Amino acid sequence: MMEAAAAWFHEKWGVPAAAYLERMRPYLSGESEYGWYLCLDGGRIVGGLGVIDNDFHDRKDLTPNVCAVYTEPDCRGRGVAGRLLDRSVSDLRAAGISPVYLVTDHVGFYERYGWAFYCVAREDGDGRPTRVYIHD
Repeated sequence: MMEAAAAWFHEKWGVPAAAYLERMRPYLSGESEYGWYLCLDGGRIVGGLGVIDNDFHDRKDLTPNVCAVYTEPDCRGRGVAGRLLDRSVSDLRAAGISPVYLVTDHVGFYERYGWAFYCVAREDGDGRPTRVYIHD
């Protein structure tokens, strides 16, 4: 489902599908512990997220980053994102990778899943401040 997943993430975030494919290949070939996660309802992708080195911010020392967290609007409120977040953190921890970071402007959502505000970083490009969360 790599092509379909890359197209889905592209549709949600506007990042070129080729960039997602470039980051998915090392995981699927066993070269990286940084994975991509999907939630399916039948054959339909209803949620997903990825784990990458850095999610476009100036704190390159805070790695890895959960990125591209998205749940389809008609599936929100069912715990899809929470299960994806829990699974990704669990898989990384099993591989000896902890803590994990993510950037977001949301306040109150990620805390429900064990994440805590860590610091403010600057987004690549425009330098806009963004919140960094940690899960250890």
